[in-house]
Amino acid sequence: MSDPHPARPHEREDKRTFLQKLAEFIHPGPDSTDELIETLADAEENHIINNESRLMLEGVIRMADMTAGDVMVAATRMDLLSIDSPFDEFMHQVIETAHSRFPVYEGDRENVIGILMAKDLLKLQRAPELNIRALLRPAVFVPESKGLNDLLRQFRDNRNHLAIVIDEFGRTAGLITIEDVLEQIVGEIEDEFDIVDDEGDIFGLPDKSFRVSGDTAVERVAEAFGVRLTSDKEDENSHDFDTIGGLIAHAMGHVPKRGERHTLGGLDFVVLHTKGGAVRWFKVSPVSPLAPPPALTAHQP
Repeated sequence: MSDPHPARPHEREDKRTFLQKLAEFIHPGPDSTDELIETLADAEENHIINNESRLMLEGVIRMADMTAGDVMVAATRMDLLSIDSPFDEFMHQVIETAHSRFPVYEGDRENVIGILMAKDLLKLQRAPELNIRALLRPAVFVPESKGLNDLLRQFRDNRNHLAIVIDEFGRTAGLITIEDVLEQIVGEIEDEFDIVDDEGDIFGLPDKSFRVSGDTAVERVAEAFGVRLTSDKEDENSHDFDTIGGLIAHAMGHVPKRGERHTLGGLDFVVLHTKGGAVRWFKVSPVSPLAPPPALTAHQP
């Protein structure tokens, strides 16, 4: 005889024991994101997971509520290339900014017509007859409201690493990279131009200027350029700055932004790149045209 009350196919057998059901009734699971994060903190405190695992899991949880507009690079800080620029100008900007991908515009900066890979410029050196337009890759556009989870999936599926962010009026709001998204989970990712140790470094550029990491010790910069570096603001805290980034920020009186310039100790410091509220790279050159001092051994990154 057939079962008068057959189980529905979509119903799953509850295999929890009575004690498990009782424990869940007495101590129910988290009902909100904040409670879930508190649970992770308890797990770390009880040595169930380590600190790095907790931070990554928290990043995944928080990322679910974040959008492209939350982590994008604002349009005013974007490094773009004009399709009408000569090759030498292309190369100069690529070297100065040290990005691997650049939005390219035609006419108005709002009119992004494609993405140029820095490595593709090498093809022009071998085949000058090529047109830069032929090297452009399609630009990806996403709204500010695009969830980071969806955007990461899109980056992975389409093998894109950069997207242009558009506001509600259809204007360029900024750009976002796959690195920006992943950093919400794993923290800051050092790229090939970042300094791994705390001492920083100095690199020579083709135009006889130098790229200096904001983490470089003040003493190293002073010795390399043969100058004395002290803040114009003489106070009891001036000696507390170990890095050139900290000293310049103190001298300027605020957190420097990309493109800002400051002269100190006979050197011209131009902010090339900032990250996490700190200067990652300066472009440094003597105020007066002087030959590099013997103490400096510069090399190309």
